[in-house]
Amino acid sequence: MTICEKKEHEQAVGSAKREALSEEQLGRVCNVFRVLGEPSRMKIVLALTGGEMCVYHILQAVGGTQSGVSHQLRVLKDNRIVRSRREGQNILYSLADDHIVEIVAMGRAHMDCAEE
Repeated sequence: MTICEKKEHEQAVGSAKREALSEEQLGRVCNVFRVLGEPSRMKIVLALTGGEMCVYHILQAVGGTQSGVSHQLRVLKDNRIVRSRREGQNILYSLADDHIVEIVAMGRAHMDCAEE
C-alpha cells in the first residue's frame, strides 16, 4: 500500500474520528436501517408519510393480511419508528417523528439521483 500525503485526506480522517459513533449508537442506527429495510415495513412507513391511519386503512393502502400488518406495526413501534394512540375503539398509527420522514425522503431522493 502506498502512503497518500494529501493534507485534506488527513483532515478528513481527523473529522471522521471526531464524529464517530460509539458502538451502542452505531448498533442503534444500524437497527433503524435494518427495520426499515424490510419491504412490508417500508410500505407501511411510506403509507404513514401521508398521515395518521388505523390498521384497517393501512391494510387498504399496503395490502397483505391484518395479522401481518399488525405484526409489522408492532416491530415498527418497538423500534420507535411509529407511534400509536387510541381514539375510541380505534388505534391510530403515525410516524414517530420527522426524522423518519426525512430518512424516507432522502432514500427516495437518492434513488432518483442519476448515476455518475
